[in-house]
Amino acid sequence: MQTINIICIGKLKEQYLRDAQKEYAKRLTAFCKLNIIELDEYALPESPSEAQIKQGLEKEGKAILNKIDKDAYVFALCIEGRQKDSPAFAGEIKRLAVEGHSNLTFIIGGSFGLSDEVKNRADQRLSMSEMTFPHQLARIMLIEQIYRAYQINSNGKYHK
Repeated sequence: MQTINIICIGKLKEQYLRDAQKEYAKRLTAFCKLNIIELDEYALPESPSEAQIKQGLEKEGKAILNKIDKDAYVFALCIEGRQKDSPAFAGEIKRLAVEGHSNLTFIIGGSFGLSDEVKNRADQRLSMSEMTFPHQLARIMLIEQIYRAYQINSNGKYHK
């Protein structure tokens, strides 16, 4: 059974998002072990300078890197990542399992994205869309797509 780690900056503030996360986490128990690791967002002033943003990204990046297992296969969710449709994403998860990758880690940054160090640690950069989504909603969308991938791989009815 694969372990899926989602390392994310910030907590889910709205109850409906926490409920959605809880529901998909419950559904995923049949397929994998899911760990959600929430890290604090670096506090920035109202209108931060480029230097302050860079400093914040570096601090968040160090915290993220400290949570990644050495043997993890890492996906960084970032705008410059590649987009995949659901069947291709499912195929990727299946391929990684066949190759012996039992620990998959997905990283979702905060409002300003991810540091270069985190992106460079990633084995793949993944983009959910060309559109911009709040990172809290992106987390729910990612968990749903992970669930969908396992459903596709097990020939479940969910994807149809």
